[in-house]
Amino acid sequence: MKTNKIIEQFNIPAQCKRYGLSLWQCPQFLFLIMGLIIIATSMVSYAIGTYYITDPEIVALIVLILSAVLLIIAFTITQGFERLAEANRMKSEFISVVSHQLRTPLSNLNWILELLMSGKIDLVTQKQTEYFRILKENSARMQELVSDLLIVSRIETAKLPLKRREFSLEHLTQELISEFGPFAKASNVGITLKSEVNLPKIFNDSTQIRLVIENFLDNAIRYIKEKGKVEIRILKRNKNIYFEVKDNGVGIPKEDQKYIFQKFFRSENVVRYQTQGSGLGLYISKAIIERAGGKIGFKSQEGAGSTFWLILPVK
Repeated sequence: MKTNKIIEQFNIPAQCKRYGLSLWQCPQFLFLIMGLIIIATSMVSYAIGTYYITDPEIVALIVLILSAVLLIIAFTITQGFERLAEANRMKSEFISVVSHQLRTPLSNLNWILELLMSGKIDLVTQKQTEYFRILKENSARMQELVSDLLIVSRIETAKLPLKRREFSLEHLTQELISEFGPFAKASNVGITLKSEVNLPKIFNDSTQIRLVIENFLDNAIRYIKEKGKVEIRILKRNKNIYFEVKDNGVGIPKEDQKYIFQKFFRSENVVRYQTQGSGLGLYISKAIIERAGGKIGFKSQEGAGSTFWLILPVK
């Protein structure tokens, strides 16, 4: 059993996969690199020592002490990285388990609320219906948060598979504009779409790309104070498709812009205006687009609106 664990420690790709890290971030791989650096440093030190010191035993002793000190430092640093990686893995697994466990009771709660509001069981007063509506809205927000946490957990543990297929980004956007129509109308926001003719189809995971565009549209509509507009553009650029969502909403303060793709971050002016939101949407969007081989970014000015864009390879 102990032998298997020792062998497992030397299986660097397996360890990296376990922690959900790339090779260059994996503690075991970093320790290997440090070991090679220590060996190279020892050889250089020995060569320099023999040039300046005549006694080879003193040179060997100095080199051994130097190597031992460097090895201890490398081992200590690597152990620290490994503990951090293990803590991060356990956190992601905990979030995944909790999210899975919460989905079923929340779905059952929604089903019961729907049943009570339908009046099929018994007559419900207008006041009771209002209470049920508030419960349903809060339950929906909890479901959204649970869903976001589950996606984040899958991203961090490299368990979010890419199911690539050919699809039209223009058609996908048109579908989402129709779905967001009632929300936009209620918010007094108009949505326009401008796209080039004969746009090529994209070979990627349409479900994940859909999630990114949903986040862009939801944020654009949600953070417009009064009557506003959302403009969507889709263009072909060389072998890529460029997509952007521009709004005339509250914008993002300059000092907050460097944090905008971080987990749980919400700009101060946004929190003042709109208290709802988990701060995970843009973090998820960035992770999805980068995994899909694309780029994501934005430009914004406080009080003048924001433009969020993404670039995806056609194939």
